Amino acid sequence: MKLVAGIDIGGTNTEIGIADQEGNILFSETIPTTGHHNPEAYVHAIGIVLRTGIVRSKSDILAIGIGAPSANYFSGCIEYAPNMPWEGIIPLAALMEKEMGKPTFVTNDANAAALGEMIFGAAKFVKDFVLVTLGTGLGSGFVVNNEVIYGHDGFAGELGHVIIEENGRLCGCGRKGCLETYVSATGVVWSAKDALREGKSIAGITNENELSARAIAEAAEAGDETAKSIVDATARKLGFALANVVAITSPSIIYLYGGVARSGDTILVPTRKYFGDYLLRNYAGKVRIELSALPENAAVLGAAALAWKAIF
Repeated sequence: MKLVAGIDIGGTNTEIGIADQEGNILFSETIPTTGHHNPEAYVHAIGIVLRTGIVRSKSDILAIGIGAPSANYFSGCIEYAPNMPWEGIIPLAALMEKEMGKPTFVTNDANAAALGEMIFGAAKFVKDFVLVTLGTGLGSGFVVNNEVIYGHDGFAGELGHVIIEENGRLCGCGRKGCLETYVSATGVVWSAKDALREGKSIAGITNENELSARAIAEAAEAGDETAKSIVDATARKLGFALANVVAITSPSIIYLYGGVARSGDTILVPTRKYFGDYLLRNYAGKVRIELSALPENAAVLGAAALAWKAIF
């Protein structure tokens, strides 16, 4: 049986899977991204899981695909990722090849998810689309004419680090006002903390430690005015940014994926409204915003697809 490994590295957890060419995941396990002494120890922890998966799958893997934040497709490195526990440049592909002895291919985590959407999700027959991942941070994968855009240096499509507020919130990348500091699970909680510090309440929550993007979405759905205003402000910034994206790449569909997107119409309806308000009229009625049809393990499938594409 021909198998590859797909690895999705998030700011909190790392999901490790082994998949066949049809997108069936035969083995999967999750480990914390944080808590490792150095990148080498982290890669070794992944290697332990992969070796267990190979035994359980009863077949060796041909290659490894990895989706990671701030990953450079050309160099195989994670470079200055704001949500990773290590700073600087991490030669991830080289470390993994040394650990497992298998060819390893790395791309931005959102690009991997876009590949998953294209092969296993709602974009199977869509040539031009954008996938926006709304999790701990905000990632994006841009697909034009069935090809992921990497740019000349491997970092094209960093929507999360488009500055949306001059001198705004301090981002993990070191700049101020990046979109992901407002439109991500982290950004939503940040807005909620600001509200509590102003003396407002959210569905009876007064302790900042009880705040989460899901709790805020649920409070908004239940009619809490403060939560509704937070969701509305989040949707306004997202709609504004997406309208600008359309003016650059002209996708036919924009897919929203991740934890914040799972609130469904709570975020989707106001985002569509503001998107329409800001959209250049040339594109009116031509671009849809939809929720991703990907399963939760889609980023692993996308990373696996990266491996399949590289070796065949």
